[in-house]
Amino acid sequence: MPGFDNLQITTMISSDDVLAASPNFIFGAQPDGAGIIKDPAGDGFIMLNNHEILQAVSRIYLDKNLKPIKGEYILNSDGGQTRLCSATMATPEEHGFAKNLFLTAGESGIESSFHAVDPLMPGDASTDKIVKALGKWNAENAVPLPKTAYPGKTVIMIGEDENEGQVAMFVSNTQGDINNGKVYVLKRTNNDPVETNMYKGASYDVEFVEIDDPKESTGAAIQKQTVAKNAIMFARIEDLDYKKGNNATNGREVYFVATGRSQTDKLTPVTGFTMWGRVYKLVLDATNPLKGKLEVIVDGADNPGKSIVNPDNLCVTENFVYIQEDGDSYYKLNDHDGIIWQYAMSSKTLKPMIEMNHRRNDAVFNAKYNAENSTLLSSWEYGAMYDVSDLTGMPNTFVVNLHPHTWKNDKYKNADKGTKRIRDNNEGGQIVIVRGVEK
Repeated sequence: MPGFDNLQITTMISSDDVLAASPNFIFGAQPDGAGIIKDPAGDGFIMLNNHEILQAVSRIYLDKNLKPIKGEYILNSDGGQTRLCSATMATPEEHGFAKNLFLTAGESGIESSFHAVDPLMPGDASTDKIVKALGKWNAENAVPLPKTAYPGKTVIMIGEDENEGQVAMFVSNTQGDINNGKVYVLKRTNNDPVETNMYKGASYDVEFVEIDDPKESTGAAIQKQTVAKNAIMFARIEDLDYKKGNNATNGREVYFVATGRSQTDKLTPVTGFTMWGRVYKLVLDATNPLKGKLEVIVDGADNPGKSIVNPDNLCVTENFVYIQEDGDSYYKLNDHDGIIWQYAMSSKTLKPMIEMNHRRNDAVFNAKYNAENSTLLSSWEYGAMYDVSDLTGMPNTFVVNLHPHTWKNDKYKNADKGTKRIRDNNEGGQIVIVRGVEK
């Protein structure tokens, strides 16, 4: 988009690619949450990707230049059990965990669970890796704060993608512990649970209140508790991230999106909820993670259809918040395909950085990649966007996952070889590398 002409975008992998070391591996549909670590066995990297609709996690080995070498599935639909959306790679260096763990959230109703996947694990991809202590939620992500935020503790932020979704928090008094702790839910101190009673330009006192017996409770029982405890009811919390940087204050500054919901006419808001979507900033107390200040920093309703539309994923750096759209709610006043927006923290300005190019006027491309919904805006969406600069030594380099939903071919079916996926999906997926992104 204008002003971002310095960006260089190259492909990493797509569903059509055949990897020499694993010729039968198919990079599956809807690559969403993701993470990357150094390969301890060489000078390359290991990348994990959720494949949302497949309910699976792939593992791809990359060389030192981020070229894919080999791929396999370490969690298939039998182990994943539910759609796997956003995810976070928790590491010893950043989060204080004993080893790298890929935390991935289930999202197929309120009885869905979280998984903790060892990126180096051998063994059976059909075995689940469920973490009970975080409770059951229709969740999009579980994001551990950096170890500097609250030394000696584990604090994990949870976002729930329900029409009346909540922000939750897991707290353990042991660094790197995800099995023994308490779960809390976000509320305003005045007990007002209505999302649209908060406005941009104001700051609101909030606190987290404890959920009883999250390990033993059903998701339905947890939901009843959130109502009884006056939790803020947001229109679908789809992703969370924290400000990066070398000081503890940054790690206590959390951003999250409410994707939005509308009436069936795709024109009218649902009373009490954002329709076009919002981005929130939550600043946690320096000594007590259960207290904080909440504010709205971006509201799509300020310029309907021309600003953010159904924000889904977030990538937060030291100075910017990158907001990725999933506009396939097909609101009638939307005027653009999926965009990644850049929000500058210091100036509080919002700019469109990258927009999906459907090339609808290219007959050959259109026939192959826009075969369905060819005239509907935002029928493609973004998955994870994350910074790999420090890990790879490649400055200002990010990875972006893509869901080109209308690219379909039956050869992509059953990529994970599992048996319990929601439906027999035949979409292709892609990952790109974006260089030149401001941090």
